[in-house]
Amino acid sequence: MTFLKLGNLLFLIVLSIGIFSCARSKKARATLAIINARIWTGNSNQPWAEAISIHNDTITAIGNNSKIKQFISEDTKVIDSQGQFVCPGFTDSHVHFLEGGMRLASVNLRNAQTPEEFTQKIRDYADTLKPGTWILGGDWDHNNWGGELPKRSWIDSVTKDNPVWISRLDGHMALANSRTLELAGIDNSVEDTAGGSFIRDEKGNLTGILKDNSMEKVESIIPEPNDELKMQALNAAMEHVLSMGVTSVHHMGSWDDLRIFEKARTKDSLKVRISAAVPIHTADRLARRKKEQGWGDKWLKTGGLKGFVDGSLGSHTAAMFEPYTDAPEDYGLIVTEKENMYAMVEKGDRIGAQLIVHAIGDRANNMILDIYEDVIKENGPRDRRFRVEHAQHLIPSDIKRYAELNVIPSMQPYHCIDDGRWAEPLIGKKRMQTTHAYRSLLKNDAHLIFGSDWYVAPPSPLKGIYAAVTRATLDDKNPAGWIPDQKISVEEALKAYTINPAYASFDENIKGSLEPGKLADIVILNKDITQIDPENIWDVKVDKTIVGGEVVWVR
Repeated sequence: MTFLKLGNLLFLIVLSIGIFSCARSKKARATLAIINARIWTGNSNQPWAEAISIHNDTITAIGNNSKIKQFISEDTKVIDSQGQFVCPGFTDSHVHFLEGGMRLASVNLRNAQTPEEFTQKIRDYADTLKPGTWILGGDWDHNNWGGELPKRSWIDSVTKDNPVWISRLDGHMALANSRTLELAGIDNSVEDTAGGSFIRDEKGNLTGILKDNSMEKVESIIPEPNDELKMQALNAAMEHVLSMGVTSVHHMGSWDDLRIFEKARTKDSLKVRISAAVPIHTADRLARRKKEQGWGDKWLKTGGLKGFVDGSLGSHTAAMFEPYTDAPEDYGLIVTEKENMYAMVEKGDRIGAQLIVHAIGDRANNMILDIYEDVIKENGPRDRRFRVEHAQHLIPSDIKRYAELNVIPSMQPYHCIDDGRWAEPLIGKKRMQTTHAYRSLLKNDAHLIFGSDWYVAPPSPLKGIYAAVTRATLDDKNPAGWIPDQKISVEEALKAYTINPAYASFDENIKGSLEPGKLADIVILNKDITQIDPENIWDVKVDKTIVGGEVVWVR
């Protein structure tokens, strides 16, 4: 080899090293860095850190300040958190996202404390509407005024020009005014439907209250909002949950909801990551979608089939083994018979879908666990991650089955401190001991995940963490905790809002914890919730929400 050729070779080697080094440096350079933080990572191999480096939408490094500062350049946006608490972005594991967005602009009856206030709020809202406009939403709670269910006679005189369909906060019963009943063709001759009922007064006349499956008679005639209103609702919903530190949601809804999400995804306007479930009876359609499009991407995915076994405790429609304590003839409602549910679960499992089934009462939970167990035996082993939504009331022998079957209990802690105000008269002290059994489920190694059920409850993970840790009911009558043996720690609650929901949506490799290679979905809080008194978590604020390395919400 001549000296000239050797020189050229050395030049090429040096040039290659330089190009490689520049490329590596450019790749490693942080577009966003957070320093001087107290970071709870959710990663058991590195639970705590001080700083984090992000390149575009991905975490590239995490550690102490000195480690991260080497990735900072003049182009890096730097957040000096000054000791604030940083953790993975929260996932709300159970929302009705578009409905929640719609209800931000609807009549709000959640805090109505008397029948008179209930009526006045509806009157005031009706006065803002054009004649013929439907009055929807509501979220009333009859326990606020002693338990008497509202009647259409309370509101008929103040809603003469508007159909009314306002639901209880759990969504399992609703009140119609007389105009709505007329539009739906419902009169005193109507008969109860399977899994539903029409409430009557002592004279046999309809009160306007419909429960569970009977509600379809009204819901089928409500005009569908146009796409413009739906997009507005989606944008409002995203902005609202981002203010709560929520960066991902598991949505329970319809194919049309998914269509709206896809429309937003096409326009690159999603700010929150969405995992969307569709109705359980549409497995064939989901199978076609899987073949044509797959399950989705890091912003929008599907693959879940949502079904119902029963109703809710507050509506007396949760299916129980023993009768309700305050209604000895009432065992609740099975809204989908076991044979039908088994057939739908088995079919969904065969196409590779994830089954996501609502069960609140102990009989309903036992039934769906039996079905899951039988389907697993029939279809053979695979990574299913079946879910039970709510899983509120369990017989003791069913608690261990969640881990044994790898069934995920998807629960809502806010319901615990809400229901705890009035549940004892309905189910008695004995059944209360395994109600919202967070500690028992974790002790038995279940993959516990938390959500809100928004619009039913506020989509605030911080209030959910407060609820799971303190179990202090909203009426302040249980300051030491309602069923205190079921309390869990702050870190256990954090996992139920971060890494565990990522596992529940098959996303644990890309999000749910703060570690290199994962998506930079992050929330910054004004206080360290692992260090303060749990009772003060209620007042903690979200300071910043970061999705994909971009600061998308600032307090």
